[in-house]
Amino acid sequence: MQNLRFTDTNAADDSGGSVWGLDGNLFMPVVASAALSIGVVMILFAMFHVYWLTSFVIGAVPFGGTLGYVLIFKQGKPPGYDRDLFDLWTTGRGFSPVASNQDSFRRPK
Repeated sequence: MQNLRFTDTNAADDSGGSVWGLDGNLFMPVVASAALSIGVVMILFAMFHVYWLTSFVIGAVPFGGTLGYVLIFKQGKPPGYDRDLFDLWTTGRGFSPVASNQDSFRRPK
């Protein structure tokens, strides 16, 4: 038994955990936008005397936008997916080693 060697391995699951069904720290921007939405509703309703339904609709915009962004572009996607997709939409090509002036489908002669 004394000849046994113990070696540390990385056999554990490297999960970032989940909160409210959101992977890793994705819940933090959702919580921050919820707090911002509550603040907007309170300011509109209490200070500016905006009708309560209008206040809730306007106040729901930051929370709904953030939650939608997280669920569509972040949840269950690889890291950098949202940035790569934005780059694809703006420049017309994603991340690749092919130069922008080359055609990736044409074979060299």
